[in-house]
Amino acid sequence: MATASMPALPARPLVLADLVPAVRARNVVLVALGVLVTALLAQVSVPVPGSPVPITGQTLAVVLTAAALGPVRGVAVQVFYILAALVGLPFYSEASGGFDVVFGATGGYVVGFIPAAFLIGLAAKHGADRNPLKSVPLFVAGQAVIFAVGVPWLALSAGLTAGQALDAGFYPFILGGIVKAAVAAAVLGTAWKLTRRA
Repeated sequence: MATASMPALPARPLVLADLVPAVRARNVVLVALGVLVTALLAQVSVPVPGSPVPITGQTLAVVLTAAALGPVRGVAVQVFYILAALVGLPFYSEASGGFDVVFGATGGYVVGFIPAAFLIGLAAKHGADRNPLKSVPLFVAGQAVIFAVGVPWLALSAGLTAGQALDAGFYPFILGGIVKAAVAAAVLGTAWKLTRRA
């Protein structure tokens, strides 16, 4: 007598989001939550004297959402985050939004969220977010991608030399980037430990 076989479950989840039951609306909900988390952390904003670029929680959100959701959903979060701001939703720092904000002096950083989310999500899919010795360098590298897009954009849009753009848009953020990488590693590492216990 033949019996119906159940679909095989993966031996381990690829990213944290894979622990959520696979219902039809799962990806939509996860991406929407990622956009909201990014918008919320963007409101944590500290002005940097002499720079149009504030220190925000956005890059922490990019790291967390990309590692937790994986490359495809992580990129989708950042694409929809940009689209939400383009239509005027107050999702950027200081509750700002609109075309001028997205494509202004700091727009390159936000565009850099997309490749950073892909790279972090791809590495997380292969387990690089579970061990702080691997995840902290990964998260620092992901933020470096954001700066690799953001700093030249800042230089071009604000008419700065390369040195001025580095002074205004990179050097003041190095320490914060390392701290954010450590925070993200601690949060994700704890989340993985809790799921193993469960």
